[in-house]
Amino acid sequence: MIMTADVPITQALLAQGSVLAQDDTVHAPSVAYGAISPMLVLLGAACLGVLVEAFVPRSSRWAAQVGLTLLALLVSGVALAVYASGSTRVDMSTLAGTVAVDRPTLFLWGTLLVLAAASVLLIADRSVEPGGAFLSDTTAGTVLDRVQAGARSTHTEVFPLTLFSLGGMMAFVAANDLLTMFVALEVLSLPLYLLTGLARRRQLLSQEASLKYFLLGAFASAIFLYGLALLYGYAGSVRLADIAKAASGTDRSDTLLFAGLALLVVGLCFKASIGPFHTWTPDVYQGAPTPVTALMSACTKVAAFGALLRVLNVAFEGTRWDWRPVMWVVAILSMLIGTIIALTQTDMKRMLAYSSVAHAGFILVGTIALTPQGLSGSLFYLLAYGLTVIAAFGVVTLVRDSRGEAAHLSQWSGLGKRSPIVAGVFSLLMLSMAGVPLTAGFIGKFAVFSAGLQDGMAPLVVVGVLMSAIAAFFYLRVIVLMFFSEPAADGPTVTVPGVFTTVAISIGVIGTVLLGVVPGPVLDLSAVHSFLS
Repeated sequence: MIMTADVPITQALLAQGSVLAQDDTVHAPSVAYGAISPMLVLLGAACLGVLVEAFVPRSSRWAAQVGLTLLALLVSGVALAVYASGSTRVDMSTLAGTVAVDRPTLFLWGTLLVLAAASVLLIADRSVEPGGAFLSDTTAGTVLDRVQAGARSTHTEVFPLTLFSLGGMMAFVAANDLLTMFVALEVLSLPLYLLTGLARRRQLLSQEASLKYFLLGAFASAIFLYGLALLYGYAGSVRLADIAKAASGTDRSDTLLFAGLALLVVGLCFKASIGPFHTWTPDVYQGAPTPVTALMSACTKVAAFGALLRVLNVAFEGTRWDWRPVMWVVAILSMLIGTIIALTQTDMKRMLAYSSVAHAGFILVGTIALTPQGLSGSLFYLLAYGLTVIAAFGVVTLVRDSRGEAAHLSQWSGLGKRSPIVAGVFSLLMLSMAGVPLTAGFIGKFAVFSAGLQDGMAPLVVVGVLMSAIAAFFYLRVIVLMFFSEPAADGPTVTVPGVFTTVAISIGVIGTVLLGVVPGPVLDLSAVHSFLS
């Protein structure tokens, strides 16, 4: 209760607040809708997909969701092309400076859309796995499960979840402040946690992978957020440009700065599968439905490295000599862990998972160069690796036995004699990952290693070349196994792919060949000089 003596004071305070409210007008931030339209299309389509799940009859839901998802990707791509090719396009920030639309952002958005289109085609296919690769409402192998296998309408919520994740990825690579980046990180991660646990076969393994991914991802997000808080305490702002300004001229202790940077990088390295922050990768890659594994291995890596490139180039470019030796160690550890442990793997998906860790180390060479050549090489590598790995996982879905996908390497023995085309395609993809000339993988490694040499990182490049040579062993081992071993009597069969899977694999294979033979046009597109600061 307010005492009588306090009434005049209270009235004075209310009057002062009324005057301030009249004098201070709040202006809504300007929004460049054309610039962010590719991202808005995906997020809007994801919301529509939720409504489709609620109101469209189950019998028509699969066709509606597939059509809506592919249409959203097409419209988003057209909007991106129209904006990027416009004569009045300039690097700009919008939404009160929280989103930066510059040349690196546009290239990363285009990469995400291409890779997402191939991934969605794998997710949408219902011919390779009867009933689809995603969880049914019954126990696998039962009579009811076989009855439902012919239905195309089961678990179509995977499509809006995929679109929400892609929308978060696009916001992640364009985020111009750490708070927006954290929100985008959660938007892209939460749908993936759900998608990982929806495998139709080996459901317990899939659900275990989902739980591991969620728990480790929650820790990584908390670490990222703690780093954000420390950097805010140091700079008084979460804007990347403000952090760079504070780091370049201040008399405050650098403890908060580098502690915040360390925690921030740990969170980003987790999402990019960079060793030694990769512990979720092999289990999640193995347990998730293979189309989801393809989506994570390609698109999530693009998003994570896009954010890491922006953070290091914009906020911490001026302190590079302080943190770069630590990143050298991280890159070397990632290459060593991924290469050496991949040599011991007998499961195809786990081998590709550790291969992903090794490739993250290679990309990191270009990332920490902080030069236009390093930026360009990293962007090219992300596209090249994404196309190759999506096609590789698409082939993995085709090689099957009575229990589902033939995961063990021994089951791939003699595949070249049973299906020369599938084995030949997979061999091409393995050669690209090994960095053989005239493939996209070779051009990508050449680009990042050249950037490293130009920036004085010769020892790191030497380690990268040695690890590439060692990694070639487990890629060539698969090729030898397919073409120079006898197939087992009860060996796996190769399922004839449907239209969606055929197109997805074709996108990856054609991209792998073209980027290896005529990489010039894409290298020119990726030749961006810097991020918007």
